Amino acid sequence: MDIKKKVPSNTITRDIKNLAEPTGNIYESVVLLYKRANQIALAEKKELAKKLEDFRTDRDTMDEVFENREQIEISKYYEKLPKPDLIAISEFEDGELYYRMAGTSGEDGFSVEPARKDYSEADAE
Repeated sequence: MDIKKKVPSNTITRDIKNLAEPTGNIYESVVLLYKRANQIALAEKKELAKKLEDFRTDRDTMDEVFENREQIEISKYYEKLPKPDLIAISEFEDGELYYRMAGTSGEDGFSVEPARKDYSEADAE
């Protein structure tokens, strides 16, 4: 997952009124942010698992585990990435999320998609 813009890696205090403004309801905004953060987290997890698959062996036991430097670097990279909820909030504030309220067809009535195609693999919902 490529993060093109700078997303803060720490928590920032935000005004609830600003988060509620696009949807008109803070609870709807929170649901949108939750769904998008979940999509991002699933995409990151899938990407990490794909990269770490190369290091998996069939003979791994507790006694035979050894540290691979490249594997450690990959893990450290993913640990340093901004958290999915911070990325989702940043996308929401910048107007980069496309969302719509479905009638009664969905479980909770929301559909969330990124407005840009950088996170296209995150559409696993």
